[in-house]
Amino acid sequence: MPTAVFIVRATVADAAKRKAFDAWYSCEHLPDATKSFGVSKAWRFWCATDPSQHQAMYQFADEASLERAVGGAEMKRLIADFNRDWPDVTRTRETLVLAEEFGA
Repeated sequence: MPTAVFIVRATVADAAKRKAFDAWYSCEHLPDATKSFGVSKAWRFWCATDPSQHQAMYQFADEASLERAVGGAEMKRLIADFNRDWPDVTRTRETLVLAEEFGA
């Protein structure tokens, strides 16, 4: 089974809120989501060309594991927590399945 990745893109339009969002995501949300999803690896990025864009990526062993995680009660709780703490931050979500890996 190929690796699957769950991606959440958030737009933090208010530049004055980005530092607090960054701290919250790093200290609270990313550890919580990583544990809730049962993944061993996750990444976060801020876009260099558009500083309002934040992206988090969670690596799953396979697509079935990802689907179970995002379809479960923990996902609903994570979304509710996010909405409670950051109601003005819009998000999109997508799923990727590894098609090919090249190199070391």
